[in-house]
Amino acid sequence: MNRSLQGFLQDTYGDEVWRDIARRSAPDLTGFEPMMEYEDALTHDVIAAACRALSKTQPDLLEDLGTYLVSHPNMSRVRRLMRYGGDDFRAFLHSLDDLPERARLILPDAPFPGLRLTDMGSGIYRLTCRGGMPGVEHVVMGIIRAMADDYGALVVLDWAETADGGPDSATIDIHMPADRFHEGRAFALTDGLAS
Repeated sequence: MNRSLQGFLQDTYGDEVWRDIARRSAPDLTGFEPMMEYEDALTHDVIAAACRALSKTQPDLLEDLGTYLVSHPNMSRVRRLMRYGGDDFRAFLHSLDDLPERARLILPDAPFPGLRLTDMGSGIYRLTCRGGMPGVEHVVMGIIRAMADDYGALVVLDWAETADGGPDSATIDIHMPADRFHEGRAFALTDGLAS
């Protein structure tokens, strides 16, 4: 997670902004090493410093991180993993229950929440996120928004009035008026091939 956060900040805002955020978070921090574990407090400090430096709220920053994870060329392996969920956005939604296990294949330290999708009928779905790091539901919202665009679906996302999963959960309502609103991005299981 930390390495993805660093990549997002560097790729989106540049190395100088990343160095400033790292310095504000911890005087000796220059970057995160892959596969190393870090204290949760440091992750929270980096997120807080990024929010201050970029004048963004935490939910907005984390949603942007989710979008980055599946839409930036440097993260193509994550997009590919997500696209294994199905041929269209509806199938992708129904695969979300298995997403945490799939995500751990390429992001073993990612604090992904448990996910449960409920089909409410008429193109309306309810996704309950339980556990994970605080705010991870905003990352999930960014991922869903970006994947809808990737598949060419028209969706409206909103926070549900009540969390279905208890105090350590958040619920996202997904309204899908059209699952084929525009042509989605080309996709192939391997790099270099497009279908």
